[in-house]
Amino acid sequence: MTGTTARAAVVVGVDESEAALAAARWAAEEAVRRDCVLRLFHAGLFDTADLSGRERSWEEPLLLERARRWIQRAAQVAQEAAPGVRIEYLVRLGLAADLLVGLSDEAALIVLGSHGIGGLRGAAIGSVALRVAASARCPAVIVRGRDKQGGPVVAGVVGDGDGRTLKFAVEAARDRQVPLILVHAWHGGRLDDPELVKAAAEGEERALRRRGDDLARTGPGVTILARAIRERSAARALLGFEDAQLLVIGSRGRGSVSGGLLGSTGNRLLAHAMCPVAVVH
Repeated sequence: MTGTTARAAVVVGVDESEAALAAARWAAEEAVRRDCVLRLFHAGLFDTADLSGRERSWEEPLLLERARRWIQRAAQVAQEAAPGVRIEYLVRLGLAADLLVGLSDEAALIVLGSHGIGGLRGAAIGSVALRVAASARCPAVIVRGRDKQGGPVVAGVVGDGDGRTLKFAVEAARDRQVPLILVHAWHGGRLDDPELVKAAAEGEERALRRRGDDLARTGPGVTILARAIRERSAARALLGFEDAQLLVIGSRGRGSVSGGLLGSTGNRLLAHAMCPVAVVH
């Protein structure tokens, strides 16, 4: 991957939180893998009481100083995590989620910590992170959990419409030189006979292995494993891979409602995963 196109920046949301610093570390390493620019983004939001019916400018010293302080700290963390990473800075006035969704038109990747950024202080998972994950027009990664370098990339497989999701997962595994594990959760209705369960499980596994074989031809050098798991909850099946360094899931659409189109699997993973989660539309 190169950093020569307009979509070549990895954009990371920055504020004063530890979650934002963790996102900056992860994003810096990813920018180096992709050989592209890391763009540190801060969204500023005035309190309504401060507006006084007049326009305000980002040239005001207090605003610039606050943004500069947080961005400089994030830049230091990024450079420590990935020496030599190329860094740009972007500060805009407005709601963080809206601005990040707008930036996703020209970004290779949007990266966020698991809590709100900019003016949405103290926001729990479910606000900025879910809104951007649901609505971004490029892949979005929510950084949470522990650093598990060396662990596999794990991708959820739903059906034939997972092409972009699996392409992203293959590239992530190749760049990290780790295996890719394809996971498909199936529940098999009311199968009670052990022989029927075994036969159904073998059929699901064969179909998933065929999918992996097809992927292997597009991503040579990547070890691809298949795990068909009898489990009603796809989120529970994916969360079971505790050594994963990245979970990759697809999203079926976009919406203006925060997290509305991620569904229960995406919402649960973004709230409970112990490693970063990538959402690919």
